[in-house]
Amino acid sequence: MNAIEIRNKYLKFFEKNGHKIIPSAPLIPENDPSVLFTTAGMQPLVPYLLGETHPAGKRLTDYQKCLRTVDIDEVGDNRHLTFFEMLGNWSLGDYFKQESIKMSFEFLTKELGIPVEKLSVTCFAGDEDAPRDEESAKVWEEVGMPKDHIYFFGKDDNWWIAGEEGPCGPDTEMFYDTGKPACSKECNPSCGCGKYVEIWNNVFMEYYKQKDGTYSKLKQQNVDTGLGLERMNMLLQGKETPYDTEIFKPVMDKLQELAKQENIQSRRIVAEHLRSSMMVIADGGRPSNVDRGYILRRLIRRMTRHLNKLQIDLQELGNLIELNIQVLAEMYPSLEQNKETIKQVILEEKDKFVKTLVHGEREFDKAVKRMKQENKTNIDGHTVFKLYDTYGFPPEVTKDLATEQGFSIDLEEFEKLFKEHQDKSRAGSEQKFKGGLADQNEKTIAYHTATHLLHKALQIVLGEHATQKGSNITEERLRFDFAHPEKVTKEQLEEVEKIVNEQIQRDLPVTCEEMTVEEAKAQGAMGLFTDKYGEKVKVYTIGDFSKEICGGPHVSHTGDMGTFKIKKEEASSSGVRRIKAILQ
Repeated sequence: MNAIEIRNKYLKFFEKNGHKIIPSAPLIPENDPSVLFTTAGMQPLVPYLLGETHPAGKRLTDYQKCLRTVDIDEVGDNRHLTFFEMLGNWSLGDYFKQESIKMSFEFLTKELGIPVEKLSVTCFAGDEDAPRDEESAKVWEEVGMPKDHIYFFGKDDNWWIAGEEGPCGPDTEMFYDTGKPACSKECNPSCGCGKYVEIWNNVFMEYYKQKDGTYSKLKQQNVDTGLGLERMNMLLQGKETPYDTEIFKPVMDKLQELAKQENIQSRRIVAEHLRSSMMVIADGGRPSNVDRGYILRRLIRRMTRHLNKLQIDLQELGNLIELNIQVLAEMYPSLEQNKETIKQVILEEKDKFVKTLVHGEREFDKAVKRMKQENKTNIDGHTVFKLYDTYGFPPEVTKDLATEQGFSIDLEEFEKLFKEHQDKSRAGSEQKFKGGLADQNEKTIAYHTATHLLHKALQIVLGEHATQKGSNITEERLRFDFAHPEKVTKEQLEEVEKIVNEQIQRDLPVTCEEMTVEEAKAQGAMGLFTDKYGEKVKVYTIGDFSKEICGGPHVSHTGDMGTFKIKKEEASSSGVRRIKAILQ
């Protein structure tokens, strides 16, 4: 059984069980640049987990393209991936623990044919915030899970939340026994020895964690599940790593054929980062020096470094892209559709980095000269980290260059600085994830509505080409990106501001209807990425002024929003302008 067969089995099984198949959201979140990438299947569904009604109903299933950035430097080992696919099914206030567990057990044992003796499960042990999950354990026993394969663990293992605040709850996790020998008599699914591999997580989302650390009950009980496709594919095929499966193997084999220097870690990095970069570019990502653009740049540059390490001619990169598209075309048709753009972006970034490598080596030579003048033979960690952070030199490259010159490097100091950098990155990612998803209050809802008014006003003043390219909302302000080839004049901004405030003063009603994309278009609704919508969409109408496809939420009337004030207008990227505005 290969990956696409597993995916299709999953979707068909849950469709048969009353779930509506919804399309994967893009890797780059729509209307939510507060999150760098879509990192989990539940991320695009948070408004519905908090009580908004979903156009497709209360039972949903999908495959979701995901990208997680915190472990980029771990890629190259036998398990870490940046891009991966998550299979999921959701109950939005419909079924709960019993039905969820029964369906999971049936899918694993009947559809995938996994023997029950290969499975173990874990449940929440309980604490002062929530009781021990005896209900889940009882259901597992009823469906046929041996009692000695059921374990209880605390919050670190069996409680799920994104960030520090938001919807959360106890979970039950399913593990596959690889058959490796136990590391000790106490070996169990919480052990990291590799005997047990987590394959599925069912979150019973019934709580909301407040900023002050207290918990309250959500107005509806939800089920949120996630099954990693690459990992399941690897286990069912009896492979040691995802790189041994059909998703990666053709590219891995080609890299081995081309390489003049064999290095399994470098081959994995090239194969993984190439796939991840291509997926990001196909969903609209472009390299830059900030946020998600920086992550894409880092992926492409790290891949280029390791092609050099394998001593593969960089001219082969175009052929490797073509091969990857052939391998993945059935799973991800968007790669074929965006082939020329993908090649152009990656090859241009590669060429830029080749020049950067030259600059980096010059900087290294300066550091060596300085060390020689000071009669030192050890390059300090700050220099090693600067070469890594500014020029993209990983410590192993600096070490190789240093050894050639008769120097060593202070790896301990580098690792300390790197850990501080990584901790800050992780904290930033969690903050972005939290702020983008769960922070729905009166102020952010008003700002969300204001972006619709601003979008329409820009099209009235500048023309219909001024379509939305992104938005970012906090409690303090909105940020709105839109297509426009030149700086917006002071007079035009004043006119936009005036139009928005007129609509607020008119106290227009805001209404929501569910309809098909075709019906929305026929009614003149604005909407982007229409090929990624499901069969039905939500259309928010603001009086006689604006009609737009959107997930919500919005104010019920515009009159209570306050006064709209544009604070800044600037360039965001080529052909895209950015407005920052407040409601006061």
